Amino acid sequence: MNFEDLGLSEQILESISAMNFRQATPVQELAIPTVLAGKDLIACAQTGTGKTAAYLLPILQKITQGEQGNYINTLVIVPTRELALQIDQQLTGFSYFLSVSSIPVYGGSDGSTWEQQKSGILQGADILIATPGRLIQHMNLGYVDLSKLKHLVLDEADRMLDMGFYDDIMKIVRTCNTDRQTLMFSATMPPRIREMTRSVMKDPEQVNIAISKPAEGIKQEAYLVYDPQKINLVKHVLSQEEYPSVIIFSSTKRNVKALDETLRRLKFSARSIHSDLEQAEREKVLLDFRNRETRIIVATDVLSRGIDIENISLVINFDVPVDAEDYVHRVGRTARAASKGRAITFINDKEQRKFARIEKLIGYEVTKVPMPEELGEGPEYDPNKKVPRTSGSGGGGRSEGRNRSDGRRSDGRRPDGRRSDGRREGRPQGSGQPRPEGRPQAPAAQPAVEGGQPAEVVTGQPVAANGQPGASPNAKRKKKKRFNNKKKTDGPGADVAKGSAESQG
Repeated sequence: MNFEDLGLSEQILESISAMNFRQATPVQELAIPTVLAGKDLIACAQTGTGKTAAYLLPILQKITQGEQGNYINTLVIVPTRELALQIDQQLTGFSYFLSVSSIPVYGGSDGSTWEQQKSGILQGADILIATPGRLIQHMNLGYVDLSKLKHLVLDEADRMLDMGFYDDIMKIVRTCNTDRQTLMFSATMPPRIREMTRSVMKDPEQVNIAISKPAEGIKQEAYLVYDPQKINLVKHVLSQEEYPSVIIFSSTKRNVKALDETLRRLKFSARSIHSDLEQAEREKVLLDFRNRETRIIVATDVLSRGIDIENISLVINFDVPVDAEDYVHRVGRTARAASKGRAITFINDKEQRKFARIEKLIGYEVTKVPMPEELGEGPEYDPNKKVPRTSGSGGGGRSEGRNRSDGRRSDGRRPDGRRSDGRREGRPQGSGQPRPEGRPQAPAAQPAVEGGQPAEVVTGQPVAANGQPGASPNAKRKKKKRFNNKKKTDGPGADVAKGSAESQG
């Protein structure tokens, strides 16, 4: 369907034409008339389907046709700063011929950016695009007025709940004008999303664009590999062909950092995106990658959704994503707009069952490529084989310990700071109380030394030079009470989990 058939104004159509938009996508066909009619909307559609334009275009038209005033007209809440910036850039293009103002509100920036955000809020920018944590920081200072809000948009709603933002979102919603239009866009529709819709929406219309399979232009392959073989396999894949642009996804920040350092040591043009980078650094990495000044970018799933980078020639899944839908998002970074691309997934012996769920979702088996002879054989593919649990993450955890939609974190902690085994973070196992903050742990006893060489250490006990266990210098000391009952420390609270999610976003 053409955009001309959707009831959009001439000004909007002129902006669309200038951005080389021709045909409306399915979600745009169904959502734009509903938004123009003023109805609440739930749209289940994955990233890359054009959902941003599905709500921005009709909202822009409504603002320019009489809703504009000296107040915040529209609030778009998103999970990550990258998505906030991308939506603001798209909005700038769509409103090129319109007098509509907007401001992105996100964390991880310097003081001047904070003042710019504050100024936009106070002056009543028409459209506010915000991450939940940073918006609440502004709200706590008392100058955010959402009492006249006309449109509330929750974009990537499932991702926000997955990152633990449910309470923040509800806090924001309670300050909004109740006589508003609410639009929710989500790639998946878990029960908690439906629970949220009942409390924030009024008789919403529903648009359900089924989770699409990976594009036909994507050549999907998988290697069965042991973890120690992965780095050399990355080197092998990248040396086989001169890929102009590559994204390597890993579920953990630790793997992202290590892989980035390794690739650069091997003289590959690589950079990484993770939560430890300042916002300016993250923007510079993405800009260099878009401009082909950097060939390879290593990232967590923050880049798998909502970040529109064209002409990605290769996607490597360094580990299998936890959620099958995330696989579709990851490989969907390549072969966009009917182009061709390649997606390779590394499957270790502990991730085969997860990959079988992915194959069930997409409806077919992904080709398993034999390991290169020089790297040795990998494990056999047997997804029904039971794998004993280990304490290590195996590289398959959710990115950077982010929260699940049930409120628990993937690293075993709950938002209140307690671990799944009931202990609080920072409490030594077997101890009745947490160690007071700032109190150093007693140093381990040092082994005896003979001739300048340390003696053997057995099970942490000092031994004499003759090899016999020696007496600990503290063995005869009277035990001291370690803790003062009047002084107790609290475990880390829910804000720690939320802060971690915001730093990632």
